[in-house]
Amino acid sequence: MTPRTSFLTSVIAGRDLGALSGPLIGASFIGGAGGGVALSDYPYPLPGSTPKEVRRYFGESSTPGRLSAIGQLISAVSLVRFTVSVAKLARRAEPPSRTLRAAAIVGGGVAAASLATSAACAAALTGDRGRRDSSAVALHRWGFLAGGPVHGAGFGALVGVLGLAGSRTGELPRPLANAALASAAAGLLSPLYLVTERAALLIPAGRVTGLIVSGIAGARLSRQPVRSRR
Repeated sequence: MTPRTSFLTSVIAGRDLGALSGPLIGASFIGGAGGGVALSDYPYPLPGSTPKEVRRYFGESSTPGRLSAIGQLISAVSLVRFTVSVAKLARRAEPPSRTLRAAAIVGGGVAAASLATSAACAAALTGDRGRRDSSAVALHRWGFLAGGPVHGAGFGALVGVLGLAGSRTGELPRPLANAALASAAAGLLSPLYLVTERAALLIPAGRVTGLIVSGIAGARLSRQPVRSRR
């Protein structure tokens, strides 16, 4: 091994390159959802859509629904890896907090599992069950609940830990940490949609800002040397 190679290896070894999964969370989700909408001749059915609207979007052509499912699944896998990076960041925070690290693991786990469930529902809608009114409406509703308010709460918890731990360690700039906390608040409150539909805006608000924060934070964390706990 040459001195140059040895130096590059030591630099890479001191960084959390897995944090690059942060930008991938948003890129895969937006790519799948946006690509599906772009390829379909019909608008994406929102909550409360008629059975015909659901069947038309997912049944007329299986490509949009399957593309959306693939994007969500890749995003869910990326969330699992990013959760590891956030948990490590929480472990380096001062004062030490097992609760903060546990919140990252639980939040990230819920966010990934719920998004994978939503992906499964989208994939199922492109098959025979998506061509029957009763099962199409049920799958669409379950997919929305899993990928909307449930995912929002889990993702909000993960982004909240990212903001708190990033602020305590100094590994994230204060404006980015504060943006993470604001995004987390919207995400954690998104289950209020189950109580009143007026809270529906909290779902995209928490998701979009969370994806932006995770992308920027993940890129930053992957570039800087990992700090050991003092």
